[in-house]
Amino acid sequence: MDAAGKLDAATRPDAFVAEPVGSCTDLVATVTYPLRRIYGDRFRVAPLSVLVDPVRAEQVFGLAPARKFSDKVLYTWHKQAEEADLLVITKTDLLDVARLERLRTRVAEEFPGKDIVAVSVRTGAGVEAWFERVLGGEQVARPVMAVDYDLYAEGEALLGWLNATVAVSGPAFDANALLRALADDLRQRLGDAEIAHLKMTFSPDEGLGDIAAVSLVRSDYVPELSLTLEGPAESGQLILNLRAEAHPADLRAAVEAAVAALPQRLSGLVARLDHAEQFRPGRPTPTHRVTNADLVPA
Repeated sequence: MDAAGKLDAATRPDAFVAEPVGSCTDLVATVTYPLRRIYGDRFRVAPLSVLVDPVRAEQVFGLAPARKFSDKVLYTWHKQAEEADLLVITKTDLLDVARLERLRTRVAEEFPGKDIVAVSVRTGAGVEAWFERVLGGEQVARPVMAVDYDLYAEGEALLGWLNATVAVSGPAFDANALLRALADDLRQRLGDAEIAHLKMTFSPDEGLGDIAAVSLVRSDYVPELSLTLEGPAESGQLILNLRAEAHPADLRAAVEAAVAALPQRLSGLVARLDHAEQFRPGRPTPTHRVTNADLVPA
């Protein structure tokens, strides 16, 4: 709210978009309902959109064979979908019509009564209709979802977390190829550890602020560049964020080994791990949590 107040005073925005950490759930009881109760005279709370990766969902529902997270991690995944106002099946360009319809049917069976939207940011399909429903709608009050915070905490703790920065220099090199090579090497080194997300950016020391960015959202997928640099770089900083179902020390070991191996992949490159921190998230402890009893008029 402090950040919103500063933005509000400086720019008078029409809307704020809040994106939580990908493993969060219970957002209605701990965020949107408290916002409505405390600041309802200042804000209209839009419907909560929960984005569903279609291939991950196929794997979770047994529609496609693949590795998947353990049951305690999947508990949070199911709870995220359960509390959505809008269940948004993303990346529909990855599925043909039959697969998409089969997945939509299964999602509707698993979460009856949910408003399901299918979109592809890459092609633009369904995006405008989704935005219109977000901007034109308002979250409707309903009973608070039950959450087992012991299971939730255990699932959170299973997803190790690592942040790192790497200084890169050498003769002119292709930063896009650098990110792809590092992401693919990490995917292989993590082995059976299922990746929740791997995100990396490279910022060259020279230039006008352009960056290259790569993401990997499943262990069985290929790294995708979302932003690219047009020309070669000579030096810069690489920022890495990794979450996977593995001990944080194993994530650290994989990153250190992959960074050390970069000169072998790109001749003449010098890569130095400047900073790294790894940890398991602590037990979720919301500042506010509305209960069903709070929703009953006095």
